[in-house]
Amino acid sequence: MSLGPLMIDLAGTSVTAEDRELLHHPLVGGVILFTRNYTDPAQLTALASAIHAERTPPLIVAVDHEGGRVQRFREGFSVLPPARRSGHEFDLDARAGLALSRAMGWLMAAELRAHGVDISFAPCVDLDHGVSVIGDRAFHAEPEAVAQLSLAWMLGMRDAGMAATAKHFPGHGAVVADSHLTLPVDRRSLPDLAGDLTPYRRLIANGLPAVMAAHVLFPVVDPAPASLSSRWIRDVLRGELVFQGVVFSDDLSMGGAAAAYGDVVTRAQQALSAGCDMLPVCNNRASVIELLEHLDVEPQPASSLRLVRLHGRASPARAALEASPEWMRARELLARATAAPSLTLEAGRDT
Repeated sequence: MSLGPLMIDLAGTSVTAEDRELLHHPLVGGVILFTRNYTDPAQLTALASAIHAERTPPLIVAVDHEGGRVQRFREGFSVLPPARRSGHEFDLDARAGLALSRAMGWLMAAELRAHGVDISFAPCVDLDHGVSVIGDRAFHAEPEAVAQLSLAWMLGMRDAGMAATAKHFPGHGAVVADSHLTLPVDRRSLPDLAGDLTPYRRLIANGLPAVMAAHVLFPVVDPAPASLSSRWIRDVLRGELVFQGVVFSDDLSMGGAAAAYGDVVTRAQQALSAGCDMLPVCNNRASVIELLEHLDVEPQPASSLRLVRLHGRASPARAALEASPEWMRARELLARATAAPSLTLEAGRDT
């Protein structure tokens, strides 16, 4: 059975009979984990293994684990600083900032891979325009700095055997509204967005595996939000930027998606028609069931092939990882970053 276009969540810390029935549906291709799905590292390893065992090829196991306020697993994991910490270091010493970013990308990915998690939805490459709920999740305000820092993070993830997902395309950093709650509107034209696209150009040129499209409306460019827009996904991302990897929509249960197009089936159909490969549907089991019962889509072999490539590479178990010089070095850099004068952390939501 090939991987389907839906990424769903689980109720608890193990795979229940109801979960198992959903995971075997051909429209499902992945599972996204949350804090409620985590007890300790051993339990996470068992859960990821159980999910992978349900299907062939295995379902993709994903998590939001950027660091800062967006880190689902904490107890038993290295607690990572927000991306802004690397940006601050970059301003003081560019080489040190890039080293910290690459080490944190590696540390995040290596620890997750040691427990069987395939991907983390990172890095966040939104520019810090000073108005968005993204806040300290952004590396920096300057496009070139974000391009360099996010590339270092992506390469760290790659070194650890994990595919990176750049988000939130084409940019969530210049809107005030929270797309969890409503549809943010950015009234800039496409030429005005050149800076926001700079990190994507750099990452794509270096083999970026995946992108997450934002529930943000750019009415001068297209009447549909980026996550549901063929103009953004097929023309700009795949056409102009020549991106060949996986395109995720942001969570279809978010208010920004619901405000754009009515019911969840309509939103899913629009996102897939626009060129998305996989659609996360989080914290709404009723919507998942509705999609599995009513979403009518033709199999997309190209999408399935792209998705299979997101599976993580083989990695050492946790004990071997922690004995490695790479882990010790990354932990030293983390300790230095944590000991440095703290930055002001903005409040915000996490996706």
